Amino acid sequence: MTRHLSRRTLLRGGVGVAATGLVLPTAARAAHATPPPVRTDAEIYGAPTTNPLVWQRADPFVTPPTGGRYFFTASVPEYDRLIVRASPTIEGLGTAAETVIWRRPAAGRMGGHIWAPELHRIDGRWYVYFAAGDSDNVFRIRMYVMESTAADPREVSGWSAPRQIVTPWDSFALDATTFAHGGQRYLVWAQSEPEISSNSNLYIARMTSPFTITGRPARIATPTKSWEVQGFRVNEGPAVLTRNGRIFVTFSASATDARYCMGLLTADARADLLDPATWSKNPDPVFTTNEQTNQYGPGHNSFTVAEDGETDVLVYHARDYRDIVGDPLYDPNRHASAQRLYWHEDGTPLFGVPVGAGGPIVRLSPADAPSTVVRHYAYVLRVDRDVRELADTQFRFVPGLAGEDTVSIRSVNFPDRYWRVDGASLRIDPVEDGDAYAAQASFRRVRGLANRNAVSLELSDRPGVYVRHAGGGLTVDGPAGSRSTFWLG
Repeated sequence: MTRHLSRRTLLRGGVGVAATGLVLPTAARAAHATPPPVRTDAEIYGAPTTNPLVWQRADPFVTPPTGGRYFFTASVPEYDRLIVRASPTIEGLGTAAETVIWRRPAAGRMGGHIWAPELHRIDGRWYVYFAAGDSDNVFRIRMYVMESTAADPREVSGWSAPRQIVTPWDSFALDATTFAHGGQRYLVWAQSEPEISSNSNLYIARMTSPFTITGRPARIATPTKSWEVQGFRVNEGPAVLTRNGRIFVTFSASATDARYCMGLLTADARADLLDPATWSKNPDPVFTTNEQTNQYGPGHNSFTVAEDGETDVLVYHARDYRDIVGDPLYDPNRHASAQRLYWHEDGTPLFGVPVGAGGPIVRLSPADAPSTVVRHYAYVLRVDRDVRELADTQFRFVPGLAGEDTVSIRSVNFPDRYWRVDGASLRIDPVEDGDAYAAQASFRRVRGLANRNAVSLELSDRPGVYVRHAGGGLTVDGPAGSRSTFWLG
């Protein structure tokens, strides 16, 4: 009988010994009645994956840890207010109390749709950037900013009245974000520029204060590719990440249904950011609907860092169904989600796929070849280097199909498939009923044979037999030190 574990235990890697998430190898169990502690989830996994993170909150924005807490804001389905949550962990934002820091007026200016707030800490003060329409025309959207001198952005009395961010055109404008680079602060936003046949393009400008841009803005992206013009011609929702000598700007494109997706702009960090030629656009979207994980229309993201202070985390919204009744803008079920952002060897980001519900996600690297990762290719498990198909290398430990102190390992991008021993090799195969499949798809996750901070995988039905790295593939055999040991990352 399969043992059911609590969600907390599962998120702690909890199978076998609940306090550590590991059991000892067969030969060592009797000698170590009280195993020493192992690394925490934050150290092992880099970032928790909670999906959804916050229900019915679109355009999510999570700050970096500030004063020991993360702060969250987003669009609410009613489009009528600005909200803030706080938690010492990213996962805790899902159940954190919500404070309304501002409500739209009953009529007049800013009395229409309230969209896409962002919280930024600048020179010791809080600023919330948002877009608002008017009561007589909810789509007369313009950009606004409020300032607070309070240490906590949830302190309602600390906020000033909204001020409009003025651009050269009095037209549809939204999704302002700001960042500092090279001693200069910039604003990036989306706007409908007159005489350009698109709903919105992306612009960048220097700022003289958190309220004001200066000089002529540079248009850095226009929707022209097939994936950017589905339903509407849209580039919107920019988010900025500076890494590896480059500045990356993600953005969202097309209509807000299942066709919504994310693109990527890249600039050399040493270049003139106001020169449009500095920016290059990926030819294909980097984050799209994934039917296997039941995540539709992922987009309008932000970035934060995990509790370890180093691991980048992608925050975005998506729906868990494709078909929408009526205008997708008024469908309330865009949920905020969070997952780890990985990096390729060449310094570019790897987004993978929007993951489905479940606990932490891992990649496994053999201890004897730590620059490689386990992946599936044509449903066979192998070990490769230089893998751009991130989702092919991502897995989840789940309670073992064989029960007791076992684990099973589920594919992230094919959630109906598990690691399965097939003779001397391993595959990912669809789950089947019966004891034979359960035994073949279950393992004992034990402390690493070559390093106690890693893991080894002992076959559930063959004590002393382990999963081993062998010449770019995976096989099963007796213990072999580093070849039977895997780092999790």
